[in-house]
Amino acid sequence: MSHLPSFEDTTDFENADRGFLGALVPAVVRAADGRVVWDNDAYDYLEGECPDTVSPSLWRQARLCAKQGLYEVADGIYQVRGLDLSNMTLVEGERGVIVIDPLISTECAAAALALYSEHRGERPVTGLIYTHSHGDHFGGARGVLPEGSERGVPVIAPVGFLEHAVSENVYAGNAMTRRAMFMYGDRLPKSPEGQVSAGLGMTTSTGTVSLIPPTVDVTRTGQEETVDGVRIVFQLTPGTEAPAEMNFSFPQRRALCLAENATHNMHNILTLRGAVVRDARIWSRYLDEAVEFFGDSYDVAFASHHWPTWGRENVVELLTQQRDLYAYMHDQTLRMLNSGLTGAELAEEMRLPPALEQAWHARGYYGSLSHNTKAVYQRYLGWFDGNPAHLWEHPPVALATRYVELAGGPEAALAKARAYATDGDLRFAATLLNHLVFADPRNDAAKEELAGVYERLGHGSENGPWRNFYLMAAVELRQGPGTVELDTSSGMAMALTTDMLLDSVAVRIDGPKAWNDSLTVDLALTDEGNRHRLTLRNGALTHRATPLDATPKDPADLTLTLTKPQLLGLLAGQGLDGVRNEGDPAVLGRLFSYVSEPDKSFAVVTP
Repeated sequence: MSHLPSFEDTTDFENADRGFLGALVPAVVRAADGRVVWDNDAYDYLEGECPDTVSPSLWRQARLCAKQGLYEVADGIYQVRGLDLSNMTLVEGERGVIVIDPLISTECAAAALALYSEHRGERPVTGLIYTHSHGDHFGGARGVLPEGSERGVPVIAPVGFLEHAVSENVYAGNAMTRRAMFMYGDRLPKSPEGQVSAGLGMTTSTGTVSLIPPTVDVTRTGQEETVDGVRIVFQLTPGTEAPAEMNFSFPQRRALCLAENATHNMHNILTLRGAVVRDARIWSRYLDEAVEFFGDSYDVAFASHHWPTWGRENVVELLTQQRDLYAYMHDQTLRMLNSGLTGAELAEEMRLPPALEQAWHARGYYGSLSHNTKAVYQRYLGWFDGNPAHLWEHPPVALATRYVELAGGPEAALAKARAYATDGDLRFAATLLNHLVFADPRNDAAKEELAGVYERLGHGSENGPWRNFYLMAAVELRQGPGTVELDTSSGMAMALTTDMLLDSVAVRIDGPKAWNDSLTVDLALTDEGNRHRLTLRNGALTHRATPLDATPKDPADLTLTLTKPQLLGLLAGQGLDGVRNEGDPAVLGRLFSYVSEPDKSFAVVTP
């Protein structure tokens, strides 16, 4: 069991309050239809004493993350915190203000900008910077730059930003969003018994997601840009917390932005909602590079989550300890896997050095030592642990049925599970009860018992997402699956390239249904000057772009001449009105008949 740092250390609370200018009162943001998309006041209960249903360490982190308002970070640099999972930073220039990371939802971003304007005066947005390719750092873009107002405004992002933003939020968007409901406690009440914090912030907003494509790519460390008279020096950090990410400094303001590479918690090597496994080794090296590269050019460092750190020596300590944290997890996982330990085994063995255990910012509030070390294992060796017994196991329902039979039937298995729970072995009680539920989802006694075990596991967890996963599982066992409400793809559609749009269709083709069909469709996009040949064959939809004036070797079954906005309308089901077509229009209907809709309420804790 790890040893906690001292609760007498109030440095984080002092830093979290420093520079406070004013709060949004009430701290509630609504959509145009009146729906609440953010309510920070729901966490007012955190002003009380920590109850038995919450880890004292997580309670402390939640109190820090719940602080809300506009804060001055440095001369001319301000942050709005507590209006979404992430922070929005505003840097004043000669004519207006540069916005860094406009939150998840347009409504929250607009509210954050209005709070800034209330205290600093109305200023036009003269620049937009995305630190990296995760949705909580770009989704609210249209809240600060409404349609048409972005003309002439540079939108800066690390190279590869758009590609990775799409792969996370569109290609696997439905599954990730469904799992994110568990990770952030979507259906949990905001209470000491329910949703307390996500560790990285309180939770996610549920408003309108948008995306404005970047106009300026940061392609190398040392690149400099001047926006509205403000000089910015960039460090590119690909493969760290995101596949496309960057740190940058404002030398004139002596301030350093660390994006999401160094925050006040242990981060995820693999987020529980699902993503590409991150590279802890390179993450550590870029943090080390930041210490050297930015030198003594700053007096304060701020990030896209949590509160700033003042004093260069304190920032260097933060950076070097975070560097050592990711290096240690990486190297010790490799050491142990090379000695033959599996992911589950090495996760049990792993313990941080005392100096890191005693650092509040290295605690597992968002990532955890357990699932991070398993993620490093996965990055190098994949899902298979080398034991052939695990090579071709039965799927969950078939496996569960056999385990329950082996235990002597449902009643005997339930009695044994209750005994394990009574004895305090909640982990195996959950495993056994999960088999009971998957063997027979109508076994209400097993479902209720499992829900109770999950509640106990959640209430004891220091990690915000672990707590939310456990408690959400209890809710869904009792009430049934929830439904994905947030649609990230529609608000991002105009920002996607045509290749990305077609990829998003290809991943929805019902392959077995399309096995025996073969067709070709040409999309002649007059506003892009490209012709895209779509080929459906063997259940796979592939596509290839050629210049518009190039003559195809073979005629397509159907050729559509249209613009990209018309293509978006076509994919949204608006038909061929206004679209010139040659060939057999019925081909389009055949193609669309194979496009499946994702299940927005697929089961997670039951079969």
